[in-house]
Amino acid sequence: EGYRKEGKIPAVLYGKETESTAVAVDEREFLKTVRKVGRNGIIMLTVGEGQPGHQVLVHDMQIDPLKGNVKHIDFFEVDMNQEIEADVAVVLEGDAPGAREGGVVTQLLHEITVRSLPNEIPEGFTVDISNLNIGDTILVKDLAETVSTEIINDPEEALVTVVVASSGEPAEESEEGAEPEVVGAEPEKEE
Repeated sequence: EGYRKEGKIPAVLYGKETESTAVAVDEREFLKTVRKVGRNGIIMLTVGEGQPGHQVLVHDMQIDPLKGNVKHIDFFEVDMNQEIEADVAVVLEGDAPGAREGGVVTQLLHEITVRSLPNEIPEGFTVDISNLNIGDTILVKDLAETVSTEIINDPEEALVTVVVASSGEPAEESEEGAEPEVVGAEPEKEE
């Protein structure tokens, strides 16, 4: 809490060759830097005056669900000559004809894991859904054919699909699938 009052965010710095170190970063400066370099961008982090800087990625950020501010950051020091794995956001673009015909667009993966040099990690992948009809699916391998970064996910894994809307409900684009049915559970009784 003391750091917060000073406008700082508690954080930890670690890496393969770096001992885990507790640090605090200026909140405004951090947010400005992330806006500039992106979520997967390389940041030069200096710990203590006169100390050499560390080239880091934001490995994890804890966000306060009520206030929306950053509560804690994990910085991972990277070797710029060594490939690493990172999660990259998947964003859908376009309007699927299948949605206009009564289908529901369901995004099954919101992130893809890639392997590349730290400075070649993409900020995100945009997937065009403007040709998807009911029953169509875009797989990881379809995205892999369009990018130069190595994708770690299973090539047969579905990214996005258009399915028939169930039981006459109005078609709506959704990001989540239906709730799974619990096998072996007693059906709820109405009173």
